[in-house]
Amino acid sequence: MTLQQLKYAVTVARTGTMTEAAAALYISQPSLTRAIHELEKEMNIQIFTRTNKGISVSREGEVFLGYARQVLEQADILEDKYKNRYGGKKQFCVSTQHYSFAVNAFVDLVREYGHDEYDFSLRETQTYEIIDDVARMKSEIGILFLNDFNEAVLRKILRSHDLEFYELFVARPHVFISRHHPLAGSSLITADQLAPYPYLSFEQGEHNSFYFSEEIFSPEEPRKNIRVRDRATLFNLLIGLNGYTVCSGVIDAKLNGEDIVAVPLARQSDMHIGWITCRKSHLSRLGQSYLAALQAYISQYRQPL
Repeated sequence: MTLQQLKYAVTVARTGTMTEAAAALYISQPSLTRAIHELEKEMNIQIFTRTNKGISVSREGEVFLGYARQVLEQADILEDKYKNRYGGKKQFCVSTQHYSFAVNAFVDLVREYGHDEYDFSLRETQTYEIIDDVARMKSEIGILFLNDFNEAVLRKILRSHDLEFYELFVARPHVFISRHHPLAGSSLITADQLAPYPYLSFEQGEHNSFYFSEEIFSPEEPRKNIRVRDRATLFNLLIGLNGYTVCSGVIDAKLNGEDIVAVPLARQSDMHIGWITCRKSHLSRLGQSYLAALQAYISQYRQPL
């Protein structure tokens, strides 16, 4: 196994085809195919599944590629130190629930490491996909929350995937509503006060249970419920329909606009917001820098409990 073979495999996974990968690597397709076959034979695994429709990464291939990316990152660090260069294209991926501080930290990472070449991914996605991304090492870091209601279930799932949760901060749940909402002037909002208004939540796909919900609320189904897939739609509906959602209270006017306000919610358990990663892996330099950027933003948002 060589670093070149690992780079080949990672490039094939990124492009999705041997033809595009060969072009990106400036080698012939037969040479690339042969190198991948030799790597799979030596490591005794099938990294890619081949069909008439093309290739896809196998489940064991996802794990292998996660380790391969870490090896390539360490090789880049050595080149940075001893060759006085940036070490080629930087790669990093984080999967997260819909948090503004996660986006802000990502922006800082790109500004610091986004030189001539980079391939970074920010996946604002469903809770179970966050766990699956990190377990498969598609993402180095995942960001989600635990509370009294979901902690037992999510920790069990994390253990089954050999993942570890590290707390970043504890947040008191807040209601996000339009600045012009009838309750916007309240110092505290109760669940009864919210009953007449539409409840907005992020759709969780096949795992659409309260345990995977990104929002804090009673396990009882709200009378009016609207599920969405992205942040912009949710905030537009908050404004247009006098809807509401319940989350950490961390809001960024530059990112989310000035028309949304956060009001504390009465009698709900605290949110323990943190990051997850594989227990056996070591954070790359990019992962460490991303966490440092997260901590810098979070220090601005810490709330009295």
